[in-house]
Amino acid sequence: MPELPEVEVVRRGLERHVVGTRIESIAVAHPRSIRRHLEGEADLVARLTGQHVDAVARRGKFLWLRMRPAEEALVVHLGMSGQLLVEEPSAPREKHCHALFDLSDGRQLRFVDQRTFGAMWVSPGGAALPTEIAHIGRDLFDPEIDLEEAAQRMRRRRSTVKRAMLDQSLVSGIGNIYADESLWRARLHPLTPTNAMSQRQAVELWQVARGVMVEALEQGGTSFDKLYVNVNGSSGYFGRSLDVYGREGEPCHRCGTPIVRESFMNRSSHRCPRCQRL
Repeated sequence: MPELPEVEVVRRGLERHVVGTRIESIAVAHPRSIRRHLEGEADLVARLTGQHVDAVARRGKFLWLRMRPAEEALVVHLGMSGQLLVEEPSAPREKHCHALFDLSDGRQLRFVDQRTFGAMWVSPGGAALPTEIAHIGRDLFDPEIDLEEAAQRMRRRRSTVKRAMLDQSLVSGIGNIYADESLWRARLHPLTPTNAMSQRQAVELWQVARGVMVEALEQGGTSFDKLYVNVNGSSGYFGRSLDVYGREGEPCHRCGTPIVRESFMNRSSHRCPRCQRL
């Protein structure tokens, strides 16, 4: 699933190519893509047709296009395989193109989703912050995030450190890849109890995580296949710089010990058994 750096790459691409355009028409090819818009396709089309895209915002893994003059938001979650592509109308239609927006500059914004786990919906009055996502925590790219407060909240949890990092109500945007990478850099075992961490340790972990994701953002995010791409269809290259995620059996870049993969919350954790002892 795309995490914070990948979603921010998409946001920046949309900001360059879509902001300032008007939505001329909309075609929905798969109703599952708008399942979270409970009023249905006709209502979504009526609300958005003729609206101008004023800005593209993000919190964690959620994107939203701010509309004017209605002050509504088109909220998008990419799910496992969602893509937002800006293309010429003459470009071949993707097999899994589930929604298509004709823009006033002659191009199209296409929502492509092979696994159909992604979703989009209109949030009435949600231009500043859609109410449906107001409960999730600020992310590490948010200039208003308070790392000291986030560290305190994490340490108060009766949990383990990786589970806490994946809790989107605490700090949003971190998923399996960047949790593993951050814990390796911080030399922390994923099962470290959060209430056993010092305040300094907790703050430093959030700082490390932000640094990892800044590096990923600079390289266009992490791509393992063609399911994650930017709005122009290009892939990210941070996957070539990963230290532990997906490197089971390969030597640790720090000490040479083979990386291990362990089961964790119906997914996998990757760590160095020497550098990250419990």
